[in-house]
Amino acid sequence: MSESKWQRAGWATSLLACVLAACAQAQGPKTAATVEVLSVSDIHLDPFHDPAKAERLAAAPITQWRAILDAPDSADRATRSAAMLKSCPARSVDTDEALFVASLQAMHAQARDLRFATVSGDLMAHQFDCRFRQVFPKATAAEYRSFALKTMAYELAELRKALPGVPVYAALGNNDSDCGDYKLDARGAFLAGAAPFFLADLPTKERTAATERFAIDGSYVVPLPGTHARLVVLNDLFASRGYTSCAGKPDPAPAAAQAAWLQAQIDAARSSGEKLWVMGHIPPGIDPYATVLKLRNVCGGEDPVLFLSSSALGEALSAGGDVVTLALFAHTHMDEMRLLEGARGPVALKMVPSISPINGNLPAFTLSTIDAKTASVKDFRVISSADNRGSSWAESYDFAHAYGAPGFSSADAAALLRAMAADTVAGSAPVAAYLRHYYGRDLSPALKPFWPQYACSMNNLTAEAYRSCLCGKRP
Repeated sequence: MSESKWQRAGWATSLLACVLAACAQAQGPKTAATVEVLSVSDIHLDPFHDPAKAERLAAAPITQWRAILDAPDSADRATRSAAMLKSCPARSVDTDEALFVASLQAMHAQARDLRFATVSGDLMAHQFDCRFRQVFPKATAAEYRSFALKTMAYELAELRKALPGVPVYAALGNNDSDCGDYKLDARGAFLAGAAPFFLADLPTKERTAATERFAIDGSYVVPLPGTHARLVVLNDLFASRGYTSCAGKPDPAPAAAQAAWLQAQIDAARSSGEKLWVMGHIPPGIDPYATVLKLRNVCGGEDPVLFLSSSALGEALSAGGDVVTLALFAHTHMDEMRLLEGARGPVALKMVPSISPINGNLPAFTLSTIDAKTASVKDFRVISSADNRGSSWAESYDFAHAYGAPGFSSADAAALLRAMAADTVAGSAPVAAYLRHYYGRDLSPALKPFWPQYACSMNNLTAEAYRSCLCGKRP
């Protein structure tokens, strides 16, 4: 029986479809043009919110922590918590389990098609060591280390559970230690104990080298999924101005070694044509809040307060503008932007807002859209809670819309932040938006008188450059 013209047309169509499918298969899957990323920081989970529960947590594996923490409060919680606050005073409250769970639910609800997530440090609560001693006065150093490690392991496990299939890459912060705030021993048992759950999402072939590096100072490198870039994670506690060893002694050696290691990563990326993100907790540059709070007479010759004890980290990043497409830090708990200026081009620096509301800020996290080819930020959205309890979450603002900027690539950030830094009277729309979103709630009237101090910290890394900007002695 002969074929009709419709049958012949059908065969031709089928053949064409098969050819196109074979070509597509030969070329491999299409690479997405953009990558979605979640950035979180300063969770500061307080497992001592109910002291009686902390006693149960110490004896339980982290798989049981959620059930313990979600149980009704103990009968003596209010009394014991008040006594703890008296012995371990804090300026406000950190993240309790209710806020932590609410933030995880919001991340799960708001995030779509994530390729990876970042945590920029400070998982442990403020006054963690003091609170632990109140609950466990006879505990050993090893028992404290175990509880600290379990707290961080629980947080990262819950974050991964809320974001199934999404790799989570986390940095350590100044509170994340087994011997107190701003204290840590390089090559110590704490780092060795933290490595398995910090590096759990690394590809197998990357994990061995990362584990070796992490055991030295808590740093590592990992390929960024969906991009041609790598993420360099730093534990820059060692470079902080308040750092000491667990014995309370200053030790500049770990910071110097880490800066040299970072420079080696930048040099290697330059040689291979790769791009880098660099993530740490404490940013380089000027701390304008502490400078104002301590009444530093910068124009009278006093130095502003620096976040770090050395300029090595900032100088390495500033000189890597041809390689580093984003510097990701946190620490202040606020929603901030900075710019690192260098001969090879600027580097955009984003400071991630915190989940903890201890500084009067609203809990928040950031969702970014990344150009897969260049690894630069095309846009980001900040999602904030309506209150410090996490009762409801919504988009606070969209960067491109709020600032009228084409993106947050280093070039775009440079144009925006240089203009904002030059506006020392806070008269422009971008500066108004920055002040409005800084705390998550609009505290512009309180911040505006100090805008010159903040403006000069945006793109001036050293004390000399900051003084020149603030005091009108521009060259």
